Amino acid sequence: MRPQGLPEVPELTAAVAAVVFPDGSLAMRVREELAGVFADEPFAEAFGARGPAGLSPGMLALVTVLQFAENLTDRQAAEAVRERLSWKYALGLELTDTGFDFTVLARFRARLVEHGMERLVFDRLLEHCRGKGLVGAGGKQRTDSTHVISAVRDLNRLELAGESVRAVLEALAGAAPSWLAGRFGAERVAEWELRYAARVDSWRLPSSKTRRDRLAEVYGQDALVLLRAVREPDAPAWLREVEPVELLRRIFVQTYHVTCNARGREVVRKREADSDGVPPGQLRLASPYDADARWSAKGDELFWCGYKVHLTETCDNDNGTDGAGGTDGTAPAAAGAPHLITDVATTASTAPDVTATAAIQHRLAERQVKPGEHYLDSGYPSADLVTDAARDGITMITPLLGDHSRQAREAEGFDKAAFRIDWNTRQVTCPEGSTSTGWYPVQQHGRDAIVIAFAGGDCRPCPSRERCTAAVRGNRMLTLRPREVHEHVTAARAEQKSDTWQAKYALRAGVEGTINQALDVTGMRRARYRGLPKVTLQHAFSATAINIIRLDAHWASRQPHRTRRSWTSRLSRLVYQLAA
Repeated sequence: MRPQGLPEVPELTAAVAAVVFPDGSLAMRVREELAGVFADEPFAEAFGARGPAGLSPGMLALVTVLQFAENLTDRQAAEAVRERLSWKYALGLELTDTGFDFTVLARFRARLVEHGMERLVFDRLLEHCRGKGLVGAGGKQRTDSTHVISAVRDLNRLELAGESVRAVLEALAGAAPSWLAGRFGAERVAEWELRYAARVDSWRLPSSKTRRDRLAEVYGQDALVLLRAVREPDAPAWLREVEPVELLRRIFVQTYHVTCNARGREVVRKREADSDGVPPGQLRLASPYDADARWSAKGDELFWCGYKVHLTETCDNDNGTDGAGGTDGTAPAAAGAPHLITDVATTASTAPDVTATAAIQHRLAERQVKPGEHYLDSGYPSADLVTDAARDGITMITPLLGDHSRQAREAEGFDKAAFRIDWNTRQVTCPEGSTSTGWYPVQQHGRDAIVIAFAGGDCRPCPSRERCTAAVRGNRMLTLRPREVHEHVTAARAEQKSDTWQAKYALRAGVEGTINQALDVTGMRRARYRGLPKVTLQHAFSATAINIIRLDAHWASRQPHRTRRSWTSRLSRLVYQLAA
């Protein structure tokens, strides 16, 4: 690489572009406003110092951002570089420039992933916006997530077992054909060709359960033969490191159980969830071609194989407000600034939403855009997370999970809120006036807690005992969190019942529009690539594309479009108003 950044726009290209686009275009304004974001130097670690000169990584990064802004494939993006005037202007190319082969983009992305630079362009754009006062700390930001469908086919357990064997055979036939043919012979290889030449899901599986079970046994026997063969002393050691081989081993373990029958013969049979057990969802592989994709569910209707993406954006100027400075003396974005995505996080589909919150806030703090108020979807964050955020000067605006004790669920009897706690004397008084006799700091699920015990002599004769506890021993026990956590949670639960809090929390709903824009414009919901690192790169460039689209509207002084309403909806609203 020879760091030089985007070249100057050739005179002829600039002259023609000025005539064809008198008001400019998105690609042209990105070039004029953000040329420094696409410098070559930040990519230096990913490129060697020897060999023939390569294409500018800054230019390829700009092409990739424009590609995602229009949801183009690699071929279409390469064609746009050759054919489109506005792209030539943005890249500083001559009108006669023939561009590059589309495979360059795939190799560029692979290089970024290999060197951990998936978020480099996104972070540089955010830093530029912070320098321009378009993003600041101490304001309001909101976060929500959506599901992402992986770029692999959905397979049931039988198809997964067969396709995993097929993937290994394809890999070994391409990488070590001599070893494969010499180890198993022509007859066995021909048998495998009949069984695994076509994708397992390209033909109809047997309808009979007996025949399906037999086919599953055959897949398991073939898998075991291959796994043992690659681990024989005379087999090349590198065969064990081939990714499909390792994935087959894991899929075999999660799918099959090897036992001996009464005659001492080895038997390979499918695992049964009740008797043999199966791995939990976060560990269970779903495809031999994507080791990170997982099956997950949300509610009773949504069930998908893939990932989750979490988007965080500024929202200081929603509802006519311009934001207020944070408690640390910082200032939010200037009035009139566009809503920009400040963080994008891709996680496994099985990871609960709340587990991503702490990491999001940490990254925002590192980039010096830490929010004063952080609006979250109702993922029910833990009490510790709420307390830690408050300690860092962040107010989390999100519903907290209520008291889930039997008394609170049934709304009958005495829940925790009915007891009076004296933290100084370490005593708790029940609604009937009895005082606790035990205060025991403990560890529960790796977190600090306090167990409160009341004397059986006080509880057994109490007239309210049946409303208070169903314990066999007859005395009430309470579990509390440490004082700081308890007080934060108690105050938050009380506040979220108010109309003021509900109106404030409604600000979070605006992030749904950002997610919808990302899905429509960049196709974020469907993974283009396989593996969590590459999907992370996809989402980082998708978020960057959304930001430049919003910045372009800001530069051109275009107001955001109002939500379109159908004529039927307008008529219904009018009829309702007249009736009222």
